[in-house]
Amino acid sequence: MSQGLLIVFEGIDGTGKSTQCELLAKSLSKKQVPCIALAEPTRGTWGTKIRRLLSEGRKGISPQEELSWFVNDRKEDIELNIMPALRENKVVLMDRYYFSTAAYQGALGLDPEQIRLENEKFAPVPDRTLIFQTSPEKCLERIESSRDQKSSFEKLDYLKNVQEIFKSFAGPNIRFIDSVGSISEVHEKVLAAIEDLFDFDLK
Repeated sequence: MSQGLLIVFEGIDGTGKSTQCELLAKSLSKKQVPCIALAEPTRGTWGTKIRRLLSEGRKGISPQEELSWFVNDRKEDIELNIMPALRENKVVLMDRYYFSTAAYQGALGLDPEQIRLENEKFAPVPDRTLIFQTSPEKCLERIESSRDQKSSFEKLDYLKNVQEIFKSFAGPNIRFIDSVGSISEVHEKVLAAIEDLFDFDLK
């Protein structure tokens, strides 16, 4: 590849985006395409604080302070992982990025478009953003069947608000993926949504 690519997987938990991110990483590796799969929140200092927040609850943390943690975590991720990989002409696959921050913090009352604009001042804009969509009710069913404990972000009304914000995002590099169907069927939708970024057949 002559240049790196940034492909982002977004959507509420339970849409299957993480599974599809991992699957695309495997598919690209089989094609001998240099790639790296990353996830936010990271496992760094700020990401660890966020993950604790998700599992234990907000405990009085304001949406603004929470937002600052996500921004700090992302800045660190960009410096240490994302930009170095793009400079090495790798395909960077992100399981969550600033669209998630805008949607989840937006559902807490902050301005999602302002969050997106503020992030784009320092964060590379994705070559393709895939926003996965499944009904929040179905997503909660999947989450409850696969985990012992739901995070503080996974309440139905809240997820509905988050999903509506995800639906509001628009731009030439954004594609919406209906993630109803088998894993392989959804994977085909993913390949169709990114094939124009590559000069070879992904299938």
